[in-house]
Amino acid sequence: MLKRAQALFLSLLSLVVSLPLAGSAAAESAARQLNMPQGVTEVSQAAYDIHMIMMWICTVIGVGVFGFMFYVMYAHRKSRGAVAENFHENLTVELLWTIVPTIILIVMAVPATTALMKVYDTQNPDIDIKVTGYQWKWQYEYIGEDVKFMSELSTPLDEVYGRAPKGEHYLREVTQPLVIPVGKKVRFLITGNDVIHSWWVPDFGVKRDAVPGLFTSAWARTDKPGIYVGECTELCGMGHAFMPVVVEVKEEADYNEWLAGKKAEAAEYAQTIGKQWSAEELMVRGEEVYDRSCSGCHQPDGNGIPGVFPALKGSPIALGPPEGHIGVLIHGVPGSSMQSFADQLSEVDIAAVVHYERNAWGNDVGDVVQPVDVLNYKQSQ
Repeated sequence: MLKRAQALFLSLLSLVVSLPLAGSAAAESAARQLNMPQGVTEVSQAAYDIHMIMMWICTVIGVGVFGFMFYVMYAHRKSRGAVAENFHENLTVELLWTIVPTIILIVMAVPATTALMKVYDTQNPDIDIKVTGYQWKWQYEYIGEDVKFMSELSTPLDEVYGRAPKGEHYLREVTQPLVIPVGKKVRFLITGNDVIHSWWVPDFGVKRDAVPGLFTSAWARTDKPGIYVGECTELCGMGHAFMPVVVEVKEEADYNEWLAGKKAEAAEYAQTIGKQWSAEELMVRGEEVYDRSCSGCHQPDGNGIPGVFPALKGSPIALGPPEGHIGVLIHGVPGSSMQSFADQLSEVDIAAVVHYERNAWGNDVGDVVQPVDVLNYKQSQ
């Protein structure tokens, strides 16, 4: 029995020693496998520091309490003739077990409060980004920059449904990642459009619920370029598992170049609304939009899922007046899973996907829906 106790104690001791201390890279790697990750921002570092402080306080208390307990059990055992003392109400003991825990709680409260103040210090940001959760994608809007885009899962459906081997970044790849620069304080203004989501990036130490009608805020600043992956952590419906968060941190010069490119895209898009697109151009773009935003529910062949999602192939909507078809995408269908895509897709993308749905899978309506038709419909509402 004693040998087993010694083996257990040595195992626990080796685990404690493996916690991050100044040492070799191998020790640091081992520690990261067992311990909380440090992350790359001031917020995540504050969380890691308070975690380690509490860990060591608990370790010292545990060693002291159990060490004293084992000593008493050994030194005052019955086989040595020890006789239990019979006493009642020891003022010294009662003062000690009241004062000592109070001091410990105060010692723990000071760094914990400091860390919390840092976590919620969202004042004076360099960049504001509005993050909106949709079923099941994220929208990012750079406040004051006229840059807004959707970020949604780009893993092919063949991988999702097991028709193809899983890729290296399975369920962790998106159409457009959120991009931020190094060394800048970025404030995230987080909300939801339909149900409650939760925006979580572990390496940033950021996790905030995205609640419709309510804004919560968080912030991040890092000096380490790279790609950091998170996910939605609030059960938000059927596609919850397909809602990753990908953030790319760039050097400031690269970020400025990227931002200029997004602004140029916005300016180019403004010119395409009035452009007369050919049927072939709309079909190509519409298929891309459909595969990305619609096929998960209505299936790639337009047959839907009986009893769950209606088919578009041969449906009254796809074969009916184009205004009604546009209206479904603009307003959604109340009481169903069909949400509004008015803020998720551009006028060009809505026109393209409507045209595609009306002329694919044998629907062959033959009409051409232009972006200006979508814009006129919006303005008439």
